[in-house]
Amino acid sequence: MRRPRLHYAWVVAGTTFVTLLCAAGVRATPSILIVPLEEAFGWSRATISSAVSINLLLYGLMGPFAAALMERFGIRRVVVVSLTVICLGVALTTQMTHPWQLLLCWGVLVGLGTGTTATVLGATVVARWFQERRGLVMGVLTAATATGQLIFLPVLAALVQRRGWQSVPTLVACVLACVIPLVALLVRDRPADLGLAPYGAPPGSVEPPRARRSPLGNALAVLRKGARNRDFWLLFASFFVCGATTNGLVGTHLVPACMDHGIPEVRAAGLLAMMGVFDLVGTTASGWLSDRRDSRWLLFWYYGLRGLSLLFLPFAFEMSEGALAVFAIFYGLDWIATVPPTMKLTTDVFGPQDAPVAFGWIFAGHQMGASFGALGAGIIRTSTATYTLAFLAAGAFCLVASVLVLRIARFKTDVGRAVSSAPSHA
Repeated sequence: MRRPRLHYAWVVAGTTFVTLLCAAGVRATPSILIVPLEEAFGWSRATISSAVSINLLLYGLMGPFAAALMERFGIRRVVVVSLTVICLGVALTTQMTHPWQLLLCWGVLVGLGTGTTATVLGATVVARWFQERRGLVMGVLTAATATGQLIFLPVLAALVQRRGWQSVPTLVACVLACVIPLVALLVRDRPADLGLAPYGAPPGSVEPPRARRSPLGNALAVLRKGARNRDFWLLFASFFVCGATTNGLVGTHLVPACMDHGIPEVRAAGLLAMMGVFDLVGTTASGWLSDRRDSRWLLFWYYGLRGLSLLFLPFAFEMSEGALAVFAIFYGLDWIATVPPTMKLTTDVFGPQDAPVAFGWIFAGHQMGASFGALGAGIIRTSTATYTLAFLAAGAFCLVASVLVLRIARFKTDVGRAVSSAPSHA
């Protein structure tokens, strides 16, 4: 039988890219709405931030359970339900009049939904549909989750200024409503559903048996397995630092830090957008490299260079906006370039079958780090009236992480090994 020119794996990957990009737009929305909601309803920032905190917590904790749900019920069903929940939560915010409605809609509904359509979705698609070019595809899908979030910031900010805050959730809900049928029509759960092998798999490859555990049991079983593995904790710790120094510190506090130095909010948002553009290049290149180079050394350089850039940032504020632009470009290239090699190492440690769930737990560590970084930087700013110590401490943490990742065991695995060689779990 003649092999089709375009393997259907690329269709699934492309649809996943669009899904992750739109979900990233949802996650970019809270930072734009905090001040407008405060002005419209008189709610305190603590009240509004509590909804964002619930959202971030559920976003991180849903990772391993989302992967287990996809294993049990299929990617398409889980993503369609998740997008529907997000769409409902976002749309209902336009009608809210009390703080508890914000907590329910944006905190719980959107938090649960976006936690299922996060990086773990890309990891599951890559593990199932690709045997070759896993690093490259994971790099592109990962870039969508960060690049979309950063690029949407100036667009949403301009929309608030021109049309009011309700226009933002209305637009986001409409976009999500268009993505839902796209996923339902194009996404398939596994290559075997179409009589195909994963992209790049040798002929006659056997698909690992599907998990028969409940999603909760499967997620906890993988956690117990990881808890006994030193490499799991090294990956968890390094990803904790990753979250603390990206989403937690720079993603949350760069704009107010710029404002402390007299840089307007819109221009500061532009710096984050610039990071998003260069993140697309850096993370895609990282995926390509993770297919060809030792992922431990890639992480060593990523964390090390990120640490140096954060150590430079306090001095960049005192120099010029040109120095900040240099930081934005350099940091943007390294924003989440750590994800493809981390996913590659997770697959080496756990095998393709358990890797998505294990990565979900490691990603939960990332979000714990993000929460720690956001809170810690806020406390430092309140105590010292400057972010300098926060940036310097983050740089030091990155340098420590760059050493930790070299202690992860080296696995001599072929990029194109057969699916049948993956460990199975009944």
